Amino acid sequence: MKTRIQPQVSLRSIEMDDHREIDIREVSKRTGLPSSTLRYYEEKGLIKSISRRGITRVFPGSVVEQLSLISLARYAGFSLNEIASLFTYGSKPNIDREQLLDKADELDKNIRRLKAMRDGLRHVANCPEENQLECPNFQGLIKKAMKLQHKEDRKVKSTKPSRRN
Repeated sequence: MKTRIQPQVSLRSIEMDDHREIDIREVSKRTGLPSSTLRYYEEKGLIKSISRRGITRVFPGSVVEQLSLISLARYAGFSLNEIASLFTYGSKPNIDREQLLDKADELDKNIRRLKAMRDGLRHVANCPEENQLECPNFQGLIKKAMKLQHKEDRKVKSTKPSRRN
């Protein structure tokens, strides 16, 4: 059975009116995001309130559009830090196209990897060998997986800062 994944933000009514001010409760209602998430996004610099009414944050009407773009980027696999660098906001958001292409390339690589894993799992599940460990195809899959995992581990180690004094 195939499962369909839905984006996290449901945009019930998107109004792209930059001049209208809406408070955090209304933003939460329109986007389906909890207020705590909106405050966290503001802390990360993804959105910006324009004022307060007492203790209540007030946002420009365009924040709903910004949140829909953030939701789309998260759905595409961007981290919040990547999203923060992906968009620059003036009167309208400016999206870094090069970063989009880099993410598309990364997704292509992941798709190829996942397809290979899927095919390997299907082969092992349907392997004619009585013991799958004796299957030459399974042995090749194990060797390839080990090689790729070691390569990935080395890449992660090389990007971590050293803890030496």
